[in-house]
Amino acid sequence: MMMLWRSLWVWLSFRLRGPLGALDTSRLSLRVWPGDIDMNLHLNNGRYFSIADLGRLDLGLRNRVWLRALRRGWRPMAGDSNGRFSSSLQPFRRYELQTRTLGWDQKWIFCEHRFVRDDRVCALVVVRYLFVSKRGAVPPSKVMALSGGEPQTPTLPDWVLRWSDTQNRISAALKAEAVQGADPSS
Repeated sequence: MMMLWRSLWVWLSFRLRGPLGALDTSRLSLRVWPGDIDMNLHLNNGRYFSIADLGRLDLGLRNRVWLRALRRGWRPMAGDSNGRFSSSLQPFRRYELQTRTLGWDQKWIFCEHRFVRDDRVCALVVVRYLFVSKRGAVPPSKVMALSGGEPQTPTLPDWVLRWSDTQNRISAALKAEAVQGADPSS
């Protein structure tokens, strides 16, 4: 229920935070609430991914890309995500979620989410996602052009390219298993 309220807050207040460019950084000031914690009394590792969704929503609304895409019937779909946790976020503590688009390739848009407290990155979540229409995937360059300009993708960091390549290989292996009808436990 907490995520529903946060999502509603982002939708209702994004204009107050001002517009952003396609490659700008969204910053949301958030707090760890009791519904966010796990038995170790810190922000649950799964909640980081849900909160990262809020960052992409804020970024996409403020740079107008998502608003314009939604009007065309295009919907964002996360494909893969990865999290790196280095310092826990304790109950009731404030932190800042910093979200930015790292770049895109022919299929995916890559987004980085930093969970920052006291100038320290406590966690980093990276997501690759795309937009889909009734006809299938929409090329990221076409999506990003909705920002009002013709932004060129920044050079993606090597670690993002390696991670994406690994995700592609995992997807291919899973598809091959499905075709062969293989039992993954054997």
